[in-house]
Amino acid sequence: MAQRFSLRSGRAGNLAYRSGLLVVGFLIGGLLTHVLAGCVGANSAQAVFGLGRLFDDLGSEAEKELSRFQDVYLEVSTTDNPQQLEHFRNAFSKVRTQYVQPVVDADLIDAAIEGLRLYKPEEGKEQTDRHLVEAALDAMMEKLDPHSSYLNPQEFKEMQVTTQGQFGGLGILVTLDKESGAVKVISPIDDTPAFRAGLKANDLITHLDGKAVKGKKLTDAVRVMRGKPGTSIRLTVLRGENDVFDVTLRRDIVHVKAVKWRAEGDIGYIRVSRFSQTTDEGTVEAIEALRAEIGPKLKGYVLDLRNNPGGLLSESVTLADSFLDEGQVVSVRGRDGRNGRDHNAKWGDLARGLPIVVLINEGSASASEIVAAALQDHRRATVMGARSFGKGSVQVVSRLDLEGALKLTTDLYYVPSGRAIQGVGVLPDIVLQASAKKEDKSSAKAASEDETSEAEVDAKTEAEAEEHRARREADLPNALKVDHGQERQAKVTLSEDRCPPAGEEGKDKALGCALAYLHSGSTPGFLTAVKATDEAGIH
Repeated sequence: MAQRFSLRSGRAGNLAYRSGLLVVGFLIGGLLTHVLAGCVGANSAQAVFGLGRLFDDLGSEAEKELSRFQDVYLEVSTTDNPQQLEHFRNAFSKVRTQYVQPVVDADLIDAAIEGLRLYKPEEGKEQTDRHLVEAALDAMMEKLDPHSSYLNPQEFKEMQVTTQGQFGGLGILVTLDKESGAVKVISPIDDTPAFRAGLKANDLITHLDGKAVKGKKLTDAVRVMRGKPGTSIRLTVLRGENDVFDVTLRRDIVHVKAVKWRAEGDIGYIRVSRFSQTTDEGTVEAIEALRAEIGPKLKGYVLDLRNNPGGLLSESVTLADSFLDEGQVVSVRGRDGRNGRDHNAKWGDLARGLPIVVLINEGSASASEIVAAALQDHRRATVMGARSFGKGSVQVVSRLDLEGALKLTTDLYYVPSGRAIQGVGVLPDIVLQASAKKEDKSSAKAASEDETSEAEVDAKTEAEAEEHRARREADLPNALKVDHGQERQAKVTLSEDRCPPAGEEGKDKALGCALAYLHSGSTPGFLTAVKATDEAGIH
């Protein structure tokens, strides 16, 4: 068995796909670095963008737009640094040729010029050409989708933090909420200071040690939250519309384990919290351990991907392949369908044909959606829970010649049925609607090691429930819009209240429904078991 896993997916040491979300103290994945040949030796800005260019011709329209940018740059620059102009040109060229959708040169340059004009140096600091061009690049990249960005040298260095197994920090996956300017919690990592403090998905961090987050870049806020283990930081958190509170967290060495498992009676429970370089081995270890512990009574597996934000594409392919004998896992396609790459399963089902239920929710994104959709499309597993986040795009981090890098969306994922994940996510076969009544303190630790579902955030009114459902990829500013193809229909929709509680703390109802399904052996049997035949919407 171990031999089957050794080089099965050809782990991407030099190719990695990123979720676009930052973890406080932790990032998943590697980098695709691409360095152009040549150097900048011109003595003037005109030589860089004019006839004395050292780099390839981008075409008359693009050159015209670059000249327009140069004119404004020369107005506001203090030193007319040709290296910084070539730096901008290098980035502009990559966006034009590598971005997943065609771009309009004038729109990119308009955004970059606005960035130049709006730039103001931080209080007490002088303006530099480097910061001017950084402001222009930030503005240009914001014109694209929410996962594309420019990384200055310091941010690029932070992005290269890899999965070493431990780190100092708080243990939360975060992104920037552009509407409020606050840092938004995607999910806390198991057994970390953030998890133990009860932080929840969708919490907004508005202040750090009393200083407002609004106006800061995400990486700057993350840098403040990181620190020496044992030191403390006070977070001001907005939960919902009006619940504001402070919580003090003590930074700690956070040990990250991508895969956890345990026996739930005669069912094997496997929790995959992220797709890192250890997911493959962790899955093998989990299945072997559960098979040994439960023995011949083993009835099936629950694969829990709730609040899994994604990670390495290679590891998601490997995990899906673990339960498939053949067929496509995912197709990755660039602009206009070019550079298509199909990832296919190889023979060998580690579960030996036993039934599987995959749990997903609104926090399941990217690589976790690939796994759920592949097993669903091949009818290898029953997917249960809430519609997933809907991040179906690939980001490649590409080094720029002078300094820094671009994190650029270059491809889209397509599941075996041909559907695109982007913007719509994966609809479960059995949709569990969030309970209208939740114990106030249970949602952040509803599963302890079982994980908390975003669907367990209080939804006491239909309006609040609708607001909660809206927090997905499609609702992010400038989210990519694609042709999704024909969407699957859910087989069953029922209230989570019908599910028996399960898990180590006896509070995880979604897990309870997954176990009930595996014990019943069929959808009608499951509905009878949870006494939902009179309620469930069966399609």
